[in-house]
Amino acid sequence: QVQLVESGGGLVQPGGSLRLSCTTSGLTWTFSNYRMRWYCQAPGKDRELVADISTGGRTNYADSVKGRFTISRDNAKNTVYLQMNSLKPADTAVYYCNAVLGVARYWGQGTQVTVSS
Repeated sequence: QVQLVESGGGLVQPGGSLRLSCTTSGLTWTFSNYRMRWYCQAPGKDRELVADISTGGRTNYADSVKGRFTISRDNAKNTVYLQMNSLKPADTAVYYCNAVLGVARYWGQGTQVTVSS
């Protein structure tokens, strides 16, 4: 059974930081073979791609988070991270981890991030 478990969300003041983690298990292929992504979904909005990291470590970011968020992966721990700095109220959303290999797509259950004073 494939599981992606996110953690690290919570309530933070504007300008603060959070580090999200997504630990995977049960994947058909070795974790290092999967492209990993973080998405966010705010209330009433569509799910949006926040950050992406390839199997080789190449990263891409949504314009709204460039320079503030950093995605990384630890293949030995089957885990992907999202370091979120200089958080804004507009970053408030549920953040989802996603694993991609060919047509296979796996999702975590999400972790809530709330940025508010």
